[in-house]
Amino acid sequence: MNVPVRIEPAAGAPAAVEYRWDPDTDILTANLSAKGTGEGLSGSVGVEGTDGSWLILDVSSGHINGVEVAVWPDVHTRASLAPPANIEDVRVTVPARASQPGIAAVEMDTSLTAEADKSETTIHFRLGNLRQTRTVRIAQDILLDIDQRERIAGLWLLNVPPFPLDS
Repeated sequence: MNVPVRIEPAAGAPAAVEYRWDPDTDILTANLSAKGTGEGLSGSVGVEGTDGSWLILDVSSGHINGVEVAVWPDVHTRASLAPPANIEDVRVTVPARASQPGIAAVEMDTSLTAEADKSETTIHFRLGNLRQTRTVRIAQDILLDIDQRERIAGLWLLNVPPFPLDS
């Protein structure tokens, strides 16, 4: 898995996150209230799991503005699940590729695993192989696991609302 990022200190409070479930497709979308500006990739970064699952990052001017879980991997339920205690607030930039500056969509194949707490309000996605990471906050309820080479290794969605039930 190779989604390189640049990490910078956060400027201001983390953006709020608005979740939306599509009950017809089981797609979960998380949108950040504040949109970043700057330089970097604009488009989507699609992560396809080896099991057919899909996680899509909406990126504009290098900033992640949203996350969509388009096709869910098998979710392993844990009695409890909490992100690491030591989390730093940062600004993450996804740089444009120097060799392909006009590319607006990037797709990557990797293993994609998901685990959730019993209430399914905390969901953790791991991208690729298990490796040493640090966890950073890019929005109030979205965290990223970043490996030692500053690549995305995981994604946390916190305070996820329940899936809407049919009435």
